[in-house]
Amino acid sequence: MRGIISGLITLSLFACNPAWAAAGEHDGNGRSNEKNSPTAEKKPSETAKSGTTAGPNPAIESELQQLRQLVQEQAERLHGLQQRLADVEGEVAAGKSASPNGASSATSAVRPAMPAESAASSASRQRNDGDQEKKPSPLYFEIGKAKFTPGGFVDFTSITRSTNLGSGIATSFGAIPYSNTTQGRLSEFHFSAQYSRLSLKVDAPVTDSTSLTGYVETDFLGYQPANAYITANSNSLRMRVFWAQIKHGKWDVLGGQEWSLLTPNRVGLSPLTSDLFFTLAEDPNFQVGLTWARQAQFRVTYHPTQKWAVAVSLENPQQFAPASVVFPSTTYLTQFDNGSSATNAASATTNTSVPNLHPDVIVKTSYDTQFRQHPLHIEVAGLLRSLRVLNTLATPSRTDTIIGGGGSINLNFQLVKTLTVVANSFYSDGGGRYIFGLGPDAIVRPDGNVSAVHSGSGIAGLEWQATPRYMLYSYYGGAYFARNYGFLPNAGSSCAGVAGFSCVGFGFPGSANSSNRAVQEATFGVIPTLWSNPNYGKLQVITQYSYLGRSPWSITPPTPKNAHLSMVYAGLRYVLP
Repeated sequence: MRGIISGLITLSLFACNPAWAAAGEHDGNGRSNEKNSPTAEKKPSETAKSGTTAGPNPAIESELQQLRQLVQEQAERLHGLQQRLADVEGEVAAGKSASPNGASSATSAVRPAMPAESAASSASRQRNDGDQEKKPSPLYFEIGKAKFTPGGFVDFTSITRSTNLGSGIATSFGAIPYSNTTQGRLSEFHFSAQYSRLSLKVDAPVTDSTSLTGYVETDFLGYQPANAYITANSNSLRMRVFWAQIKHGKWDVLGGQEWSLLTPNRVGLSPLTSDLFFTLAEDPNFQVGLTWARQAQFRVTYHPTQKWAVAVSLENPQQFAPASVVFPSTTYLTQFDNGSSATNAASATTNTSVPNLHPDVIVKTSYDTQFRQHPLHIEVAGLLRSLRVLNTLATPSRTDTIIGGGGSINLNFQLVKTLTVVANSFYSDGGGRYIFGLGPDAIVRPDGNVSAVHSGSGIAGLEWQATPRYMLYSYYGGAYFARNYGFLPNAGSSCAGVAGFSCVGFGFPGSANSSNRAVQEATFGVIPTLWSNPNYGKLQVITQYSYLGRSPWSITPPTPKNAHLSMVYAGLRYVLP
């Protein structure tokens, strides 16, 4: 800053030199003319020598006055620039960002005229920089003004599990078999390429302040045909996300299928998959404790500052109750989604018959800053939803509706340059579907009214880029579902030792051992990058070891109290550039 001020002072002195030079030039010319004048008249100097007092020269006095005014103007301008630079320096010291207009004005005031060759070389550099920004990857191409960027990876995975879970490459956390069952006494091994992924991002400018982005992402974990694992192995293409977003100034509007706004972000509230947190694991179901969904939604995001963002999302609801929930009447079975988790059946009639009342409303705000020069991301989210059933046990039948909801606090922080800590939490009253559906949203009580189930989940983890070629990660996550049940009059039955009643709901004594009270998972892995080239992509090995355990609310001896398994993933992945 002092160098800039010194430059300004030097510039003002150079600006004054022409006036001083002009004055000296006039004096020299005047003396020369006096010496060469043929006239016999006495000059003012001669008159002075002869003792006569000479009056001031009006021309010289006028020039001196102009010079004084020029110096005064330069001094006032320099003082103004010094004051402006002092203000900017004060803002920088206070941690504020300087005004671009003020900075550009100060810079333009001290920038010398650019020679023609320098201007040409600068323009050439700008064109080269523009070309580099325009082509972020070798696969990038343009059609008109639209910029297309393909992406994805080819993934070859091996899975080994200590028990025969039978869920394929994606782990069904809530169905771990017990050790006293046939599946629990057998291990399993599979190869799969289903997790391979294709994506396409399209960016198009609409006006100077408005742009349009479209994004589609697919994998091959869709509906499985009957002979998928025998001969053809024709894995079905599946839409993961497909959305369009309009950006205008500080506003973003998105519509389509996208990760739920409840899904934790790594940075800001960006909808891009690369900016979300869903672990580094190879398991397509990620990690127990993660809160997420991919579903149709309409989202509006506002960015008050570059660090702060606020969003509201209206998302497709789907009130959920797994088969572990016992209803007081079979008329409630079609009022909840309890069959779409099967990957080998369409379950279309069950999915679309759920009487959702209104979209799930999710609000989220995030703040990105630096703490001691290390990135810190913090976000808080809230969920509002309604659960509704037709009470067929009442006379006459009537509709019963309750309000459910939940909240989430998430953060990730770079402890040191290469080590990041992650912590996510979620608690809800009726939000079980956002925790992998490991437990229900709600149950129906003996009087026929709906009642929400309390649930919560969380993850803590570390991600360490040990070297440019080795990434290490570890996570621990868990999910919990509270019991919620009631006594239904039923002669000849008993519930929790009370004769004449049967139990309805979730987690009651004697309930099925699929009524999960808690599910926990510990995971660690190493990701070595075998080869990397910005023009051709990179080749990685994705390794993962996980230990899983689930604890039901009730078991019947000799069934063990807990079910658990160990599993190892090893994937060879080629990532497109």
